[in-house]
Amino acid sequence: MSYDTQAINRVREHARKQERDLNGFDFNAPAELFPGRRKKGGSHVTYKRFATAAEALRYVVEEMSATIALGAYLEVAEVRFGLQEMRYLYDSEAYPLKRPAPAN
Repeated sequence: MSYDTQAINRVREHARKQERDLNGFDFNAPAELFPGRRKKGGSHVTYKRFATAAEALRYVVEEMSATIALGAYLEVAEVRFGLQEMRYLYDSEAYPLKRPAPAN
């Protein structure tokens, strides 16, 4: 099997695993937030640990700036979630924490 085929198979398996994890996501699991690469002069955001994934999602969506959150990823139970996946989880009906009221 060629290297390209092996790489494609790894990517497909990772995508299938993440899809399963999004559907049965444990919002109470501990989570780690890894910042994206920092550009010169940007705000310094460091690695953070959270008692629950729900708290980590709240931090990313409600407190981090969009430019900093863009490169960040969340790791829960050895699975990584990018910004789009974090937003999907935060917006899902299963999200257990109260969200702020929308601004008018």
